[in-house]
Amino acid sequence: MSDVQPADFATADYRSVLRRLTTLDSDAQDLRAEARRWHDGRVAAADQAVREADEGLAAARQAAAQAQRDLEQVDARALGLWAEYVHKVGPVAERYGRTMPAASIPRQRDERAAEDYLEEVAAKVKYIPPKRPLNVGVKGLFALFGLVSGVVGGLVFHALREAAGNERTGTWRDALPVVALVVLLACPVLAVVAAKKVADRRQVGLDAATVATVLIAGLVSGGLVIAAVGL
Repeated sequence: MSDVQPADFATADYRSVLRRLTTLDSDAQDLRAEARRWHDGRVAAADQAVREADEGLAAARQAAAQAQRDLEQVDARALGLWAEYVHKVGPVAERYGRTMPAASIPRQRDERAAEDYLEEVAAKVKYIPPKRPLNVGVKGLFALFGLVSGVVGGLVFHALREAAGNERTGTWRDALPVVALVVLLACPVLAVVAAKKVADRRQVGLDAATVATVLIAGLVSGGLVIAAVGL
C-alpha cells in the first residue's frame, strides 16, 4: 500500500495519487478474499456445530430407547419376582397391596445398578429358612393324629362290615368289606397328610420316623378298636 493517506490528497502530487488509485483495486481484492475466508470459516464452523448437534441428538435418542428397553426388562423382572413372592408367602403379601408396589428410590446412594437390586431381591425370595426340629409336644400331636385316625377308621370299618353282613347278596353290599378295608388303611394316610400341613405351618421338618409313628399309631389303634368292638 502507498504511504499517501486520504488526508494527504490535497497536498500530494499527481504521481502519488495515481499510485494510490492503482493499488485500491488490489486492496479491495485482498479484503474481499479475506471476507470470503472469514465467511467460509464461519459457515464451516456452523456446519460442524450442526453435525455435532445431530450426532448428539441421535445418541440421545438411542440412549433413551435403550433406557426404555432396560426399564421394561427391569419392570418385567420385578413383576416376576413379585409373583414368585406372592405365590410363596400367600395372603401375607396383601399387606403391601394386591398389586406390585410402586418402585422407590433406595436410601443408599451408591452406584449399584437395578440388576444388582433385583438379584438381591431374588436371593431373598428364594431363601428358604431351615426347618425347626420337632419337639416332644409336636410329636405327641402327630401321634394323637394317628390315634384318632385309627379310632375313626376302626369304627367306620366295623360299621361297614356290619352293614355288609355275612351273606352274599349279589348287590353293592358285597363290596362293603373291601370299602371298609380301604377306609381303615386310608385314615392313617389322611392323618399323615394333616400332620404334614401342621408341620409346614409350624415350619418344622416331618421326617420318616414321625410319618411311621403316625401310620403305626393309626393302624394299631384301628386294630384295637376293631378287636374291642368285635368282642
